[in-house]
Amino acid sequence: MTEATRHTPGAPCWVSLMVHGLDAIKEFYADLFGWEYEPGPQHLGPYVRALLDGREVAGLGRLPGDRHLPVAWTPYLATEDADATAESIRSCGGTIGVGPLDAGEAGRVIIGSDPGGAVFGAWQARAHGGTAVRGTPGTPVWHELITRETASVGKFYQVVFGHDARPAAPEDGEDRLTLSVGGRPVASVHGLGARLPRPRGPHWLTSFEVADVDTAAELVTGLGGEVLRPPAPGAAGREATVADPEGALLTLVTTAHLA
Repeated sequence: MTEATRHTPGAPCWVSLMVHGLDAIKEFYADLFGWEYEPGPQHLGPYVRALLDGREVAGLGRLPGDRHLPVAWTPYLATEDADATAESIRSCGGTIGVGPLDAGEAGRVIIGSDPGGAVFGAWQARAHGGTAVRGTPGTPVWHELITRETASVGKFYQVVFGHDARPAAPEDGEDRLTLSVGGRPVASVHGLGARLPRPRGPHWLTSFEVADVDTAAELVTGLGGEVLRPPAPGAAGREATVADPEGALLTLVTTAHLA
């Protein structure tokens, strides 16, 4: 287990999931990833932080009963000034759904969407720095934006978060970008064009490390989730795309160094 240092502005620093049945989803991820929980800020309603060996790795919260929002994992990108980031989001064609607002002493938060409609968060850390460990089973290891086309969306993240957006190798045949901060890749963008699933639309997809993808995928089914793309070799290692019992998508991956 590697302890994460303070997150560089523009890099993913946290991931959270807002659901309808919080208790049942807590149990699902506890069984899948070995998570334990502690209370977190209640600024958006009931919320807990997921822990591995006492270190914070993700957040789970309950959606307000009167809000029928898509259930999805949301990545948060680090910022040193949430208010300035909110202004930049709006000026670059994005929208702000929540904030900027204080999450107690933990930090300052924004939830917004890019010009394509994909939802993301921005986090200005104070007491809570974000994900505290990485590279071990049960932790988020990568984030990919699934969208219609990469060019305009890539420019949005370049301007708002300072990402260096570079196309994938031409021989790949796909519309892809890699987003980097300080020369380090932190996320990717995949343009699907007309193949983008209509009901879900543009969205971020988070990958979580597991010790064995095949075993984890079987466990997902047994816990009431669904395997949408069975385990197979991928860019980072063996991976599978699954949905939890409320339909939130995630990728399970055993990266090459653990395989």
